[in-house]
Amino acid sequence: MDRLRDRVDAGERVARLLAPFLSPADDAVALGLPRGGVPVAAVVADLLGLPLDVIVVRKLGAPADPEYGFGAIGEGGVRVLDAAAMEVLGITGADVTAAERDERAEMARRVATYREVRPRERLAGRTAVIVDDGIATGGTARAAALVARAMGATRVIVAAGVAAPESLAGLMRDGTADHALAALIPDMLRSVGAWYEDFGQTPDAEVLRLLTAP
Repeated sequence: MDRLRDRVDAGERVARLLAPFLSPADDAVALGLPRGGVPVAAVVADLLGLPLDVIVVRKLGAPADPEYGFGAIGEGGVRVLDAAAMEVLGITGADVTAAERDERAEMARRVATYREVRPRERLAGRTAVIVDDGIATGGTARAAALVARAMGATRVIVAAGVAAPESLAGLMRDGTADHALAALIPDMLRSVGAWYEDFGQTPDAEVLRLLTAP
């Protein structure tokens, strides 16, 4: 299986996958997951003629390995926990409380930063196209989909540059997403970055630039 060149390449591939699922009647909006999903979503929005916005969620990481997520939180008080991952990692209620406290603070900061330059798109009655650079466990994408539903989206599509097959299947199996797709779906996904030739950090300044681009 090939690798993605960068997030622009991911956006171009994802846009091609999404095109058959969308029509003007869907009144869709591309929602990038900050920060790395926003450059991908910006390309999708440009190629498919969709408005661009963000949907802010934060991964809850294990105390010993913050990159290993056991859940996620999102705007509107949404919280998603992965019971299986919590059992494997030995996550306690106190761990959840501590992680959520820290991540809610960062989430609030990001919401305030992004909304200064981009008012939130209305989602009621629309199709929410949630875009990320990669989906590993699926917790962050799940939280984003639940936030979109809570904001009134009638249809939710999750799309990513690369994703684990079981995560995509899980998002659709329980109805969290109407469709879930990715440009690359490797049998084993240990690291999203391993499937990109260029997987540099996306700073807030780049997110703000994309949100204010004409």
